[in-house]
Amino acid sequence: MERDNMMHGARTALNTNSDTRAWAEEYLKDKTRNEMPELSGEEFEKHWKYHKPDIMHAGAAEAMQAYKERSRD
Repeated sequence: MERDNMMHGARTALNTNSDTRAWAEEYLKDKTRNEMPELSGEEFEKHWKYHKPDIMHAGAAEAMQAYKERSRD
């Protein structure tokens, strides 16, 4: 239940602040790209295009945590 609340709060924050959302999207895109080195640039862009909504949904809390940690440095 707590994880669901964290994800909901993170997604709300991403949906209300376009700069934070852009940062989080780039963070998750880079993370996903590093997890899939076997794909060419074009193959990865196609993958990202179709899977971005799921990746953004699942990674919202992680991305917000990374954003907050980045802000502290």
